[in-house]
Amino acid sequence: MAANLFTPCRMGKFDISHRVVLAPLTRCRAIDGIPLPVHAEYYAQRTTKGGFIITEGTLISDTAAWFPGTPGIYTKEQVKAWKKVVDAVHSKGGIIFCQLWHVGRASNRVYEPDGGAPISSTNQSISDKWKIIMPDGTLDVPHKPRALQTHEVWQVIEQYRQAAANAIQASFDGFEVHGAHGYLIDQFLKHSINDRVDEFGGSTENGCRFLMEIIKVVAEEVGTDRMGVKISLRLNKFQNEIGSKLAYLHVPQPQFTANGTKNYGEQEEDGEARLTRTWRRAYQGTFMLTGGFTRELGMKALAGGDTDLISFGRLFISNPDLVYRFKVDAPLNGYNRETFYTQDQLLVT
Repeated sequence: MAANLFTPCRMGKFDISHRVVLAPLTRCRAIDGIPLPVHAEYYAQRTTKGGFIITEGTLISDTAAWFPGTPGIYTKEQVKAWKKVVDAVHSKGGIIFCQLWHVGRASNRVYEPDGGAPISSTNQSISDKWKIIMPDGTLDVPHKPRALQTHEVWQVIEQYRQAAANAIQASFDGFEVHGAHGYLIDQFLKHSINDRVDEFGGSTENGCRFLMEIIKVVAEEVGTDRMGVKISLRLNKFQNEIGSKLAYLHVPQPQFTANGTKNYGEQEEDGEARLTRTWRRAYQGTFMLTGGFTRELGMKALAGGDTDLISFGRLFISNPDLVYRFKVDAPLNGYNRETFYTQDQLLVT
């Protein structure tokens, strides 16, 4: 029998009651990196019994930001505040993972300790066509990064381990390592960006090492069954070596990340669609897609075996009860992009 959005799913050690996942969504509502009561309300509103939620990108250190009002999980105060959010989700029977995030060279000196340069795998700058929201709401460009020295790379790996441990301390059910979208981990994975000559660069194997070492130390800390990763198929080898699978692999649709306008299934036979299906067939574990899905397209992807889970972002922002609306096939509220990164009033007064 083909799966649909409301078919239960086993994800690692977790039994998921349906396949509609809240995607990680940056909302810019923390103060000094600390989640607020509004975070607990926001996530609880989107929780269903047995439903699965992934938090907004959560900073692993004070060097990791590129948005104002982004929460972290590297201080005791942050961990304590996240515990209240997790408790709110658990009180409604939900399952919640924390997305661990470091943007690397996508940052700006205004977000770095003592105004230092952003850190990366490289000294290469990002194109000036990319803009960053400043604390006052204006736009600026990412600043030229500083390539991490080899010993510093290991320090960042340790920060990921500690962030994962902190997530479990905050009672999260698990966490997602963000390795996509051109952020720090992706800056090591891409040959066009990673120009290192040490053990973290040069070959494909070395370029993947940063991510693999993060996964290794985190797995040793809390176990693989509490961990998801946003993109990387070399994880098959890792899973086979340790004899334990990750909770899931989270893959953004290529056509969505390229321009943000195509829906899943458009130009179905193009190279991007074939690539996604190749990833699906290659990965040995629970597979999650995101980007441009509607109810109809989600049903189609699941029925066709293209994925096990689907994470929804924009539609979940404007429809906290999205799962119910999908279930009864009710009309949806439209979303307003102008409000996606609206900061708490305390941040702008």
